[in-house]
Amino acid sequence: MTTKQLIISSFARFTELKNAKNVSFGKSLVYLLCLSILMALPISYQIFQVLDTIKSDGQKIASEIPDFKIRDGQIDSPTNDGFIYQTDSIIFTFDTEGKRTPEDISSDLIGNFLSVGLLKDKLVLALPNTGTTSALLNNNQFEIEYTNNTLKNLTGESLRSTLSEATIPFWIKALVFLISIYPSFLNLIITLLMANFAAYVYARLRLAKVTFLDCLKTMIYAISLPTVIATILMIFVPTFDTTAFIAFAGIFIFAQAVKGWPKIQLPK
Repeated sequence: MTTKQLIISSFARFTELKNAKNVSFGKSLVYLLCLSILMALPISYQIFQVLDTIKSDGQKIASEIPDFKIRDGQIDSPTNDGFIYQTDSIIFTFDTEGKRTPEDISSDLIGNFLSVGLLKDKLVLALPNTGTTSALLNNNQFEIEYTNNTLKNLTGESLRSTLSEATIPFWIKALVFLISIYPSFLNLIITLLMANFAAYVYARLRLAKVTFLDCLKTMIYAISLPTVIATILMIFVPTFDTTAFIAFAGIFIFAQAVKGWPKIQLPK
């Protein structure tokens, strides 16, 4: 039975999955990666929504930013009026008088994705203090002084223009999608291994003449339909427990394949 026929059978003719144990493990692993790519779609979609929200909120903030220039490493504005502007994703602080500190900017970050402060002598960016942030960036707060070449020519006009015209480049979307595949693949592997232990025990109790690897290859195809259903549900219910659903539904489909396997003959 070809891999294509197995994939078709995994959505309708569950008993035909008895032939999955004859497929090479390499092909089964590639198919598992394809399922992981499918599951990465709703994750990427959610991240894209977050990025769009940040972009939209940045454009709202742009309209509130007054004229200013950087002089002698400090922000200089004709108005000297500081303010704090909060949106759904960003808390923005404009402080030309030095009333706020970087610690204040970080403490503002409650229920938001970003906290940004244009303070008297530096730019402060605070991110949520999560395990992922710490692992990737080693810090959740960044400070850049205005004497830095990147910011020494910053003006209110240039900042307003940058925020108003900001777009999300295609390469960032592609990168987000590729990164999303990793947790999807890892989640599917963990789910698959846990379900396969139960599936192997069930197969042995049914006296099926199979190995643990045979069961694993069969389970990879057995989770096809549950994975597709879970992916669709994730779009509408992001908190849906995909692990439990895929595991239990996969075991149920696996049980249909077991019926077609040869059994161990017990001595009379």
